[in-house]
Amino acid sequence: MDATREIEVLVRAKYPIVSVVSWEERRVEAAVNEVAKRLGRDVYTWSVTQGMRPTVSRPGTVPKSSNLPGELEALAQVHEAPEFTLFILKDFHPYMKDSRVVRLLRDLAARLRGRSQTLVLISPVLTLPTELEKDLTVMEFPLPTEEDITKQIDDVAAAMKSNPAVDVSLTPENHEALVRSAQGLTADEIESALARSLVEAKKLVVDQIIEEKKQIVRKTGILEFYPSSSNLADVGGHELLKEWLTTRSKSFSDAAREFGIPWPKGILIIGVQGCGKSLVAKAVSTAWNLPMLKLDVGRIFGSLVGQSEENMRRAIRIAESLAPCVLWIDELEKGFAGASGGVSDSGTTARVFSTFLTWMQEKSKPVFLIATGNDVSALPPELLRKGRFDEIFFVDLPGQEERADIFKIHLTKRKRDAKKFKLESLAKATIGFSGAEIEQVVVGALNSAFFDGKELTHKYLQEEAEAQVPLSRMMSEDIEALREWAKLRARPSAKHGQPD
Repeated sequence: MDATREIEVLVRAKYPIVSVVSWEERRVEAAVNEVAKRLGRDVYTWSVTQGMRPTVSRPGTVPKSSNLPGELEALAQVHEAPEFTLFILKDFHPYMKDSRVVRLLRDLAARLRGRSQTLVLISPVLTLPTELEKDLTVMEFPLPTEEDITKQIDDVAAAMKSNPAVDVSLTPENHEALVRSAQGLTADEIESALARSLVEAKKLVVDQIIEEKKQIVRKTGILEFYPSSSNLADVGGHELLKEWLTTRSKSFSDAAREFGIPWPKGILIIGVQGCGKSLVAKAVSTAWNLPMLKLDVGRIFGSLVGQSEENMRRAIRIAESLAPCVLWIDELEKGFAGASGGVSDSGTTARVFSTFLTWMQEKSKPVFLIATGNDVSALPPELLRKGRFDEIFFVDLPGQEERADIFKIHLTKRKRDAKKFKLESLAKATIGFSGAEIEQVVVGALNSAFFDGKELTHKYLQEEAEAQVPLSRMMSEDIEALREWAKLRARPSAKHGQPD
């Protein structure tokens, strides 16, 4: 049932007070006015700045005013209004803490029902006093649907079609991408993003929609909009993992839904530190052209009772409102340490973790979760159950071919011709090195060459590789235990199996 139809049902069923939770006053007001027009009702709109004014009205007068304070006067005017009238009160939630307002609303409830009147409270915040729970109906007004966004984009394109300074032509693929990226924004935010796109790019592009979504995330303080300049080509090795991700790059399209493909849920990447888990996560958003959000679990936990659980629910709502998107959680096991009851925090971590698990299992919005972790023993077993993730990948130390490939990537990134270096020799000299350690070999060699006032040569790289001690030599037992765990529980990220 769409929002306008639901409002009409509530009005016709004589629901006395309806609280609509939404930022979009304009859309809600338009929906109420449409319902009033169908039913032949008067509509009065009140705000603290403008008082009570008629919106849709037959010949008549505004309900009489009084000398009461603004919020009480509004309710007094509602009390004196004629039958079959609708009222819209904007941002009334601050006054719901006043016992006089609560009592007046309770007194009005029975009167409104008997006179076929409905009071609609519009606010982005839900304030529901216990006394009003049986008299007030809560309704969440949905964000623009795909059809609404399509109409809005088409209206802008039609309006600007005759302007030679801008190009509003869109291919079917670009149109679908624009509609998909705008989902999760309000109508006003979409309008602003489209206008900004026409001003800056002289055409309709997805980038400006993404910029608008960045603003939403910055205001939360819980999630971080994570820009990524990396792509899958910047990731050395992990060909099986990259192949899996590439195969699902089209799974967020409408054609995939028609083909019977569900939204991809996400992946868990477990492995040795410094072997590219985070780099893969960053590259996915670029490869799939989706915004990436990073959830720092540490920001979820607050000092007040119930605050942590509400912060987690809020982070989930924000991520879903920005869908389709990628949600990245780094070092998952550290964020939920104590979820199994090992830490005394009055069960807060366990409750937050339970909320997160339930969402993972039941989420219906296209939020692709990428979680990375190093310590398998610290992961709660519930997290690894089928249905939470599409796949669990194990990332091992790079083999010889992968190490050569990683050297090539980092040398090329630093404007060096990789063909001038003996990559196979460097790969043999760095057995047991992770991708991050190989990058430090290149950086260390560059520093040495720069200090000597010379150009980077193979000798500098060889000397730096011999000087470094990889972490794998000190953690050989831990890495072997991780490999044994992964043999039966995870998919390898690369074809080589266990490296040399």
